[in-house]
Amino acid sequence: MDARMGISTRLSLTHLVGAAALTLFFASSGLAAADTAPVLAAAETPAAVVAAKPADSMLLAYGDDDIWDENGQIIKRGGAAQHMSMADEVAATPDPLEGWNRMWFTFNDKLYFWALKPVAQGYSYVVPERPRLWVHNFFHNLMYPVRFTSLMLQAKFDAAAVETSRFIGNTAFGLGGFADMTSDCKPYKPIGSTEQDLGLTFGYWGAGNGFYLVWPFIGPSTGRDSLGYVGDYFLTPTSYVNPWYWSMATKGYDKVNEVSMRIGDYETLKDASLDPYEAVRDAYLRLRFKKMND
Repeated sequence: MDARMGISTRLSLTHLVGAAALTLFFASSGLAAADTAPVLAAAETPAAVVAAKPADSMLLAYGDDDIWDENGQIIKRGGAAQHMSMADEVAATPDPLEGWNRMWFTFNDKLYFWALKPVAQGYSYVVPERPRLWVHNFFHNLMYPVRFTSLMLQAKFDAAAVETSRFIGNTAFGLGGFADMTSDCKPYKPIGSTEQDLGLTFGYWGAGNGFYLVWPFIGPSTGRDSLGYVGDYFLTPTSYVNPWYWSMATKGYDKVNEVSMRIGDYETLKDASLDPYEAVRDAYLRLRFKKMND
């Protein structure tokens, strides 16, 4: 049965399993990967609701409407006759390398449960939530070049200006970005999401997903997003920290911190799906589609 759920993480994830596995890999061995893998997030559904609905009805397509709320949680929708639209077509991205992808999905899954999750749990036990939020704010602020460049390449100049003002405000008055001083500031007119990267930019220009891919340590991706990761790597400030192993350690710490704030999301996703591989694939493709059209 095709079990579907309508990520960001985000996140990579900006894919929880991929970002999670990548975190451990960064922290332990210092190898590099793009900093844009969205972290997958799943809605916390009460056990009674899960029992009342078959898994496939919970994870059906969500059409063109929002499938994730502003906190990265999946928006559940009732009824089995939801309209199938462009989002559903995107979720049907070809998967010609399914055998390869399932192998690396299993690898990343085991790495998450056997290594990264215990590390993130220990970290969250030692470090309180508020300092971890400060760390999240700092690294999010640091990724401004990726967002700004992507917005400019998409000719979203108003959004780029808002993103720039947020960066300046948080850097100057938020102790280098540790405090999110601009979170309650609204732009003078509504703008779309500023959470963009080069993979989304290629999609905005009209490039299709190509085919679905799962990378070891990185997690869910597509041919288009894989190319975007390369450009994002060179736009990420932490890529230029010297020596190279400090750069990898910095990225690894960022990922560990992110996963520590989302422990349990991936488990919820797995428990609510008949086929976790298909659920993650569906969630990733739909999240990327939604972000590209925000």
